[in-house]
Amino acid sequence: MREIRVIDDTGQQLGIMPPQQALALARSKSLDLVEVAATATPPVCRIMDFGKYQYQEQKRQREARKHQKVTEVKEIKFRPKVDEHDYQFKKNHIVRFLADGDKVKATIFFRGREMAHPEIGRRILERLLQELEHAAIAENMPRKEGNTMHVILARKPGWKPVATPKPAPRPAAAPAAGAVDAEPADEAEPLDAAEAFDETDGDEGTDEGAETDEGAEPAEDTE
Repeated sequence: MREIRVIDDTGQQLGIMPPQQALALARSKSLDLVEVAATATPPVCRIMDFGKYQYQEQKRQREARKHQKVTEVKEIKFRPKVDEHDYQFKKNHIVRFLADGDKVKATIFFRGREMAHPEIGRRILERLLQELEHAAIAENMPRKEGNTMHVILARKPGWKPVATPKPAPRPAAAPAAGAVDAEPADEAEPLDAAEAFDETDGDEGTDEGAETDEGAEPAEDTE
């Protein structure tokens, strides 16, 4: 390499010069001479702090990985004699995994005499593929390996999962029939002093001497 194009640490073009001259210039600034475009004619080198450059590149890669979705393969296991409720439950799990962007490995496990009837497991997987054709695509056809049969499902391009609506809040319970809201005693309004009942007052038409002893005999009539 006879000549290189040099860029200084501020981004300014220094022109074309021999590598030895560019290296001496970098050392005078206590920096490094780093080749950034080896295929260019002539090759491009830049004066920089190589340690700082490596740190910034690693930081940028870490930030990029944070926003990158890592696809995982989830496995859902079925039995040849799976009942309808269990089948629907596991199918819903597959849909949820696909909605999260993961792949799903649907596996049928055979035991004992079940291994003599692989067509039962194949029918389960084919039914699964048919019912999920709107949301999933099969990366391989169902195939048997040992005592298992499996298929890999991936999210179908363009499929958008339907968001599950949040349940509405429950209305407040109505009060029971005949229930009366009692007002706290301390909130009762006190009687006005003028309206207070005087226990010493009697009835308006009663004379003071009208009271008689209970044991007194009635007076005899005289002619």
